[in-house]
Amino acid sequence: MRLDEPQALAAFGALSQPTRLQMVRALVVAGPGGMPAGAVAEVVGASSSSASFHLANLERAGLVTSRREARSILYSANFEGLSGLVEFLMRDCCSGHPEVCFPAAAVAADCCSTSTREATCAC
Repeated sequence: MRLDEPQALAAFGALSQPTRLQMVRALVVAGPGGMPAGAVAEVVGASSSSASFHLANLERAGLVTSRREARSILYSANFEGLSGLVEFLMRDCCSGHPEVCFPAAAVAADCCSTSTREATCAC
């Protein structure tokens, strides 16, 4: 997913709030199966109404997705959207100097090489 500047700004705006950043990080750890909204709220120490507000903001920004299962709404990290945000930042990073991007590439490679992340890695 290739983000343009307005999409990237919306994503950064959503992540600029501590509770939302914690939610995205918790959902990344949870993987593609995601978590019920109540569990996300519990992990970050938010009330259910606050969690709903923050999760809706993250979903509008394209960083999480939701789906209904029975009476629960499950939220998952949108790995394509998160990868698009990283790609937006790194798109022009090297400018002919690949060593500049090496640290970020090494982190991505390490992330993608672990068996727990292979199913979620968008590398």
